[in-house]
Amino acid sequence: MNLHPTAHARGVEHIALDEVDSTNAQALRYGELGMRGPLWITAQTQTAGRGRRGRSWLSEPGNLYASLLLADPAPVMQVSQCSFVAALAVHDAVCDTAPALAAKLSLKWPNDVLCDGRKLAGILIEGEGARPLMVAIGIGINCQRHPSDAIYPATDISAQGTAVTAAEAFAALSRRMAERLALWAAGTRFAEIRAAWLAHGPAPGAALRVRLAGGDVTGLFDTIDDEGNLVLTESDGGRRRITAGDVFPIAAPNADAAPGLASRWRPT
Repeated sequence: MNLHPTAHARGVEHIALDEVDSTNAQALRYGELGMRGPLWITAQTQTAGRGRRGRSWLSEPGNLYASLLLADPAPVMQVSQCSFVAALAVHDAVCDTAPALAAKLSLKWPNDVLCDGRKLAGILIEGEGARPLMVAIGIGINCQRHPSDAIYPATDISAQGTAVTAAEAFAALSRRMAERLALWAAGTRFAEIRAAWLAHGPAPGAALRVRLAGGDVTGLFDTIDDEGNLVLTESDGGRRRITAGDVFPIAAPNADAAPGLASRWRPT
């Protein structure tokens, strides 16, 4: 696997591994050793890939497992916006390598990429430290395999009729992530990221269920606010702002079954 030449020209580095417990965990370990990035860690497989709330992430060979290490990518209150930046970069990369799928792609708040309503890619944001704040943006793209028994329906690029290798996906992703990070400008231009995300997000008025710590809430998709929070219109006409939760389309089969991958933030 190799970086795209434009990413390399921007000073991005890359360490390719055959096997690792978790690319995010390894990226943060490199941060503890003094590496400051931008640094991509890729692996052919993960032995302990993880998602939201410690859920395991299927890590069979053939898919892309990658994490980008960044030091102080934005003021701490804007760091969670990295999930929107990454989702757009993944969307761009899939469109580049599998253009036939472009019309089928959509984004699920805050950071899943769907194809025909099934999860094609997931993103996990983790942070450690204070000064500097080290952030790992973990990305998994299902290129050749997907779980058949996942609690949220999944798919992969090959199952959608297109052949894309993990190496091809990574080269495109490294280029597109560099471009999206530049557009985001350390959080100062989130409005542009937000507008691009909304162009590929749920249709206005889509019925959604959100699983919160205190129970589920339902409503119609309104927007994403200026801080990246989900805004729903509830049955009484009120607008509800949600900062974190697991989102499901109400009409989807097994919508109550399980959440998708989302950001996990653990500052120290």
